[in-house]
Amino acid sequence: MGDSGGVGPVLALTLLFSYLWTLSQGTELRFVTCGSIVKLLNVKHNVRLHSHDVRYGSGSGQQSVTGVTAVEDSNSYWSVRGTGSAACQRGTPVRCGQTIRLTHVNTGRNLHSHHFSSPLSANQEVSAFGEDGEGDTLDEWTVLCGGELWEREEPVRLRHAATEGLLSVTGEQYGRPIHGQREVHAMRHASQHNYWRAMEGVFVKPSEVPGRDARRTLHTEF
Repeated sequence: MGDSGGVGPVLALTLLFSYLWTLSQGTELRFVTCGSIVKLLNVKHNVRLHSHDVRYGSGSGQQSVTGVTAVEDSNSYWSVRGTGSAACQRGTPVRCGQTIRLTHVNTGRNLHSHHFSSPLSANQEVSAFGEDGEGDTLDEWTVLCGGELWEREEPVRLRHAATEGLLSVTGEQYGRPIHGQREVHAMRHASQHNYWRAMEGVFVKPSEVPGRDARRTLHTEF
């Protein structure tokens, strides 16, 4: 089995610590690493990948995933994890071409997609699915980047492993109850709408030893 540990109170505690201090960026923190908690910015539309306990009123009826302009919203944190078939050892840089899960920290549901139509653009719906980090194979996304490893400064694409849809934003906005938030969906063709960059978060150093107290092994960057 892969890294299927749930999202529990220890992660909430580390997020609290992330507001208390900042470390200068070193060479070892150039990459997005397994076990890190990040916010992902859509480069084209300047919105962060977001979720909350609001369900779609159509399609799958699962927890909605949107894009928000607010920088400080805690509902935009996602944990980088392994899949059900491939472990993602804490602190290891994510490889270009590696398949991962992104688990929403506040609700414990995984970034997910399937063949339902998205509510505004009728593209492929993206939702949050599962409980406490446990879901299914439709929660798996492949990181597409130009080098060997996912560099934090590099915009990347996230391709849904099962359907090959690219995580995207094209600008459609919701009304009530999530007024102004952008629709997030998946699209088959590559464009400027599906580039994402790692932003604020709690980044695990590659040199850290798995199994240590999380309060000691997590390092923050903004």
